[in-house]
Amino acid sequence: MQLLPRPQNDNQLSEKLDAEQRLEQPMLKVIEKPEIATSSSMIPAPGPGLGYPEDSRLRQRVAIFIDGANLFYAAMHLGLEIDYTKLLRCLTRERHLLRAYFYTGVDRTNEKQQGFLLWMSRNGYRVVTKELVQFPDGSKKANLDVEIAIDMMNFARYCDTLILLSGDGDLTYVVDNITYQGVHVEVVSLSSMTSESLIRVADFYTDLENIKGEIQKEPGS
Repeated sequence: MQLLPRPQNDNQLSEKLDAEQRLEQPMLKVIEKPEIATSSSMIPAPGPGLGYPEDSRLRQRVAIFIDGANLFYAAMHLGLEIDYTKLLRCLTRERHLLRAYFYTGVDRTNEKQQGFLLWMSRNGYRVVTKELVQFPDGSKKANLDVEIAIDMMNFARYCDTLILLSGDGDLTYVVDNITYQGVHVEVVSLSSMTSESLIRVADFYTDLENIKGEIQKEPGS
């Protein structure tokens, strides 16, 4: 004997179809991104595109990472004296700035450099330094690629966009890794001093020469 399914009345069938349709519908969740100004209030950023329209720049959170030596040589090549207050404003472009890091090697006997770094630390920058190492040919250098990479990785979970001012190809791997996490990475540098691999993995690239007028220091200021 074959058992046939028990017929359902119209009401039962309607309830079943409604339940199935509800299960098939995606669960929508709106996530509000709070404004962040201090480290104590930092929370991880939700996934890209959630919580606000793409054109709502005022609610996009950014962090800036400046390779001081790389920027110095690029500016020297352009004959550019940088106004670092204008630089922050130019890079942020109305978005919400969480941190701006400036990485540089230091010579403790250079009073002019010490004064510059003190000014930077009092005007919106977190200064990260390392003692210069002198090489047999007399040149001095401090490599801060590791410090930049670690800070970028740590900040990626709190930001919508990371901005890197460097043309150093050694930072290609960390930029590529961060973009695969869904975080937007912008690279700003002088094209003639920038690794092609770094430009290739960035979401957006700006030639420093194209913003020269926006960040030029005014005479006498």
